[in-house]
Amino acid sequence: MNVYEKLAAVQTELKAPKSQRNTFGDFNYRSCEDILEALKPLLHKAGALVTISDEIVNIAGRFYVKATARFHDLEEEGTVEVTAYAREPESRVKMDDAQTTGSSSSYARKYALNGLFCIDDTKDPDATNTGQQEKGRTAAGRGTKRTGEPEKVQQSHINTIRAEIRRTGAMEKAVCYQYKIRRLEDMTMQQFKGAMEIFRNMPDKIPEGQQYEMQFDTETYESEMPFR
Repeated sequence: MNVYEKLAAVQTELKAPKSQRNTFGDFNYRSCEDILEALKPLLHKAGALVTISDEIVNIAGRFYVKATARFHDLEEEGTVEVTAYAREPESRVKMDDAQTTGSSSSYARKYALNGLFCIDDTKDPDATNTGQQEKGRTAAGRGTKRTGEPEKVQQSHINTIRAEIRRTGAMEKAVCYQYKIRRLEDMTMQQFKGAMEIFRNMPDKIPEGQQYEMQFDTETYESEMPFR
């Protein structure tokens, strides 16, 4: 088997479930560490290894972590690599500079691995099902919702969506069009969860004139970014 055949075999067998939970955004996700843990036995079986390196690059006055994931054949010469970027935020609450860079590194590394091993981000069955309304529920301090009335987002959720719009370069009108609403304030919690799942798969906006180096299948990649 050459390096490409080995990579294809690992891609076919790799299972990296979303075992982590973001309680604020209310969605499941997988970390870079989850992917690497799932990879180790498959790499041993295939006679291959993976290395990941980071480089800090300056693009249009902003700093990005450029992560490169490489798949090496240990039996024959051959390497396949994929590169991804993550922009360092100017500041992040409760994080020092080292933690901010580390967070960007983890993000870039995860998406480099996603591209290298063709890891799909299968959505939860009802993540984007906007036709079925959530059952009413009682919220402490807010009274009782009527049965069948969908739960609306709060201002904190709207702020989160707008932060993702700025990060990815998405269009607010496109988000509203996707969910058939006039404004973000009309979004339901179920729609919010679906939108956050989509945003989580979208990379940071790259300044005009720069090109992504992530080797995704174009049709699949674009289908995961409907807000642009």
